[in-house]
Amino acid sequence: MHFVIADDFPLSILGTQVVLEGMGHVVLESHNNGSDAWNAIKKLKPDFVVLDINMPGMDGIEVSENIRLHQLPTKIILLTSHKEKSIFKKAQELAINAYLLKQYALEELKDCINHLLKNDIYHSHKLRFDLETDIDYLKGEALDKLTFSEKKVFELVAQQKSTKEIANMLFLSEKTIEAQRAAIIRKLGIESDKNALLKFAAKFWKPE
Repeated sequence: MHFVIADDFPLSILGTQVVLEGMGHVVLESHNNGSDAWNAIKKLKPDFVVLDINMPGMDGIEVSENIRLHQLPTKIILLTSHKEKSIFKKAQELAINAYLLKQYALEELKDCINHLLKNDIYHSHKLRFDLETDIDYLKGEALDKLTFSEKKVFELVAQQKSTKEIANMLFLSEKTIEAQRAAIIRKLGIESDKNALLKFAAKFWKPE
């Protein structure tokens, strides 16, 4: 099989290359930034790409999005130190073929590749113990429970907009906004105190 490796840490590239070549595979190119990696993938169309997430130029998620957008047959292995559930969830949405943590790379990479040669997905059993619940994941979990209009109200509440301001911004009545706020509180299991929704929503608000 033919591989492209992308990682901004030289020792990680070297370690991955040694494992792959020891298995009899061919590493066509390796790069320390996502932009060069993406150009190589477009040109070479390797069977596999091993990507880190944090890289200059383009990160591993962006490279993966491009691979999927262009419908390339390359299988994607994310080999990363990131343990956030939000990133793993994004990888699942992109149908990433494998998600491996670097701390287990040497013991899992061979099994992962052998598995992917016969199947589409490989998830390490260690992920369930090592993944960390981060704020972006919690925000996504919350928003998934809401309708489109409720999400909009939730985000405006997080920006400390009043019911009257939200009603004016969305061209709705204050009564409608109050009903949506009540629905959000109920769906998210928030206490019905006066400022409970604001306090809950504010945890997820990141000013630009």
